[in-house]
Amino acid sequence: MPIEISICESVDEIVVAAFERLIPQLSSSSSLPTAEQLVEILDHDASTVLLAKDGDTIVGSMTLIVFQIPTGIRAWIEDVVVDEQARGKGVGEALNQRAMEIAMKAGAKTIDLTSRPSREAANRLYQRLGFKARDTNIYRYEA
Repeated sequence: MPIEISICESVDEIVVAAFERLIPQLSSSSSLPTAEQLVEILDHDASTVLLAKDGDTIVGSMTLIVFQIPTGIRAWIEDVVVDEQARGKGVGEALNQRAMEIAMKAGAKTIDLTSRPSREAANRLYQRLGFKARDTNIYRYEA
């Protein structure tokens, strides 16, 4: 059965359980999102949460942020995670391709993302999809 990519339209116990399983695979330092937080994300005009399903099981997710700035419409791909048992099956590629379609349809001039160098497979995927490493510094301020 092929991987199905859909826009998450609502939050139920299945979606919450999927994020409880997936987020620790993405970040060991992040807390798990509550149902209320997930609803807030879905309700935000700039965000689109994509879910990857293999049959009835959610095996991956990502968040696409599309926003207007003075120089045009931009997009960011954030929090891409594929369940470790589904890796290597095209889930990440399908999520990214769907996000790219949505962003371009919305008029985005660029789509940005970041990925740790240690995520070698993900970095190869992004390059294969046409993403180019930028000569830039990424800065983070932590409150």
